[in-house]
Amino acid sequence: MSELQFSNLLADSISSLKSPSFTSKLMAFIASIVNYDCAVMLGLRKGKHPIYLYDSIENNRELLFNRYLTSAFQDDPFYKMLTIDEKQGVFSLKDIVKRDLDYQTYCNQFYLQTGWKDEVSILIKVEATRWVVIYLGCIHTRNSFSLLNVETLKSYFAVIQSLCQQHWKQTEFLLAEPVFSPESYTAQRREFIEDGLRSFGKDLLSTREKQIARLILQGLDTKEIAKQLNITEGTVKNHRKRIYAQLRVASLSELFQIFLNHIITH
Repeated sequence: MSELQFSNLLADSISSLKSPSFTSKLMAFIASIVNYDCAVMLGLRKGKHPIYLYDSIENNRELLFNRYLTSAFQDDPFYKMLTIDEKQGVFSLKDIVKRDLDYQTYCNQFYLQTGWKDEVSILIKVEATRWVVIYLGCIHTRNSFSLLNVETLKSYFAVIQSLCQQHWKQTEFLLAEPVFSPESYTAQRREFIEDGLRSFGKDLLSTREKQIARLILQGLDTKEIAKQLNITEGTVKNHRKRIYAQLRVASLSELFQIFLNHIITH
């Protein structure tokens, strides 16, 4: 890549600050620094589920929501290191797993299913309790990140850090650019949302729990759900508690947040 092309990609990232296209422009800039096969960008807040910001995953994409964003993230060695050390920078998977005795379990139960063979993470502190995490993945062993790749990324960390801080400081984490164009979204919206409701929590909830979760997400309260399903309000409340526990949420707003994550990543 020429110096002019590189400069243009950086300029595009700067120009897109505070706009929905920022994440894709930033990732194009990072791709000019180091080669990767796929990427995920998340917003992290202490004690909360990750917020989906961007991804370029082509295979096994459903794992991002159905497994990672609901529960597996807690066993991610990068996430665990961040919560313990709160350290910014560029980190390779090889370095992180040396510190994590539980990595093999995480690897066997989740990581191997993603198809990723190697990974580098960029951890950026936006504000006191908010972080942006960028995961770069290789799905082909021959493309594994070298020490030179990691060192090159480190040399540009300050630039990436500054861009992310400028974009998200004092600004809520928002989803990336719409998955569909406005015309396509309008045409497919109902089918898209209904499919998301059908598949939400499919690997974690029982049939009845999925049914109640769908009704909650459609705006029905406990009394309305009990009447529709011909069960007691107490039974609905018990199911609701289990739904929250299974999905690791503490409020209706968090339930809606992970449902939005699901719709985007499904």
